[in-house]
Amino acid sequence: MRRYLAVGLDSYLCLLAVGLLVRSCLDYGGTGHAVALLVVQLAALSFANQVLLTMAVRASAGKLIMGVRVIRLPDAGRPGFRLLVLRWLYGLLWLPRQPWRRFRGRAAAGTPGRTPGRRTETPEDLAGVRQVRHSDLRSYRAAVQERTG
Repeated sequence: MRRYLAVGLDSYLCLLAVGLLVRSCLDYGGTGHAVALLVVQLAALSFANQVLLTMAVRASAGKLIMGVRVIRLPDAGRPGFRLLVLRWLYGLLWLPRQPWRRFRGRAAAGTPGRTPGRRTETPEDLAGVRQVRHSDLRSYRAAVQERTG
């Protein structure tokens, strides 16, 4: 549940920041200019939050608030730039289509050749990166340090 709240907070903070930035630009151009500016600013702020901030402190703004950290699998290390960019692109391109895919899947569940109970959910580790609670990460590090001496 923390992960979903963190994503919601990230989305809200990004939209709030872009809304404040676009408001100042509405007087200088038409609707098309404002929409293009909104899309560019949303992408830039999302990239800064999901990739750059996560590289620096292992969490985006929403994840910091909710106490969630992003780790690299399998060694629980700090994820690199490439992995974070892949995760960001995956989130932008794949996740928004999921409500449509679920709706379409329910409609097609009665068609022959389709398995109605088959689940097609996202894996927990997008691009080899996983989200964990900060307290769990501290416990894991303490256990590894205790085991290695």
